[in-house]
Amino acid sequence: MKCPFCGFDDTQVKDSRTTDDNTCIRRRRECPECGSRFTTFERVQLRELIVVKKNGEKMMFDRDKLAHSIQIAVRKRPVNPERVEKVVNSIQRRLESSGETEIPSRIIGEYVMEALSKLDHIAYIRFASVYKDFREVKDFEDFVETIDKLAKPRHLDEDL
Repeated sequence: MKCPFCGFDDTQVKDSRTTDDNTCIRRRRECPECGSRFTTFERVQLRELIVVKKNGEKMMFDRDKLAHSIQIAVRKRPVNPERVEKVVNSIQRRLESSGETEIPSRIIGEYVMEALSKLDHIAYIRFASVYKDFREVKDFEDFVETIDKLAKPRHLDEDL
């Protein structure tokens, strides 16, 4: 593994352990050239995934980009970082186990929306505002109204 600080090619592993959810191996490394320490993570990758964007452009699936977009949505919300990591892992496993190598970006967006709706409603609205490309206040109002309808408990006499 190349040192990210000095570029030396042969760093040494000082410690290895699995993460709490057993989805990857965390390796603590040290560079014998400059003495810097850094951490790497090793994850199982079932298959190479290609994301097909709305305009037809294709690009490699980027797990870090997915994690970053979710982290932006949950910023300053009472959401534990480990929960975000579990959501990202879950979405990635779901994509890899679908059997498809080319995944429309719309599918990834729907998976994120589904996960955020269960995780935090404000994060869900934040992500939706970008994903659904809200342009006016009315777009927000309509979206929040649909969330309110889903979140409000129904009374038994409403069905009568």
